Amino acid sequence: MATQATAAPRRISFLQIAIALQALTIFLQAISAGLLLTSSYGETLHSAGARVMYGAAMLYVIAAVLAWKPGGGPARPIWYASGFLVLASVQVVLGIAHVPSVHLPLGVLMFGLSLLALARR
Repeated sequence: MATQATAAPRRISFLQIAIALQALTIFLQAISAGLLLTSSYGETLHSAGARVMYGAAMLYVIAAVLAWKPGGGPARPIWYASGFLVLASVQVVLGIAHVPSVHLPLGVLMFGLSLLALARR
């Protein structure tokens, strides 16, 4: 008689939550960028969203370190998270300097990289 193996439910890690939050904040930034062009409150919303997105990038670094250090996991996610924090810093500087020709494509790249990191977890 064959035994039926049941798969254990997969847990969602803090690192996955941090990456998902980062992707969500970047997506919301794209929405607020559209509002920036069409409404009076768009600039305020986009500015506040930039702070939240930057905080999410910092949370991603913290989550990557926490996943690596106590659990003995790979250090590669720390490099990804740190690189993303650098991209987020560049994005903020470009936004403040009003350089949309680089700011917009970089935002799309960051969203794509966030989704890629989420899919890899």
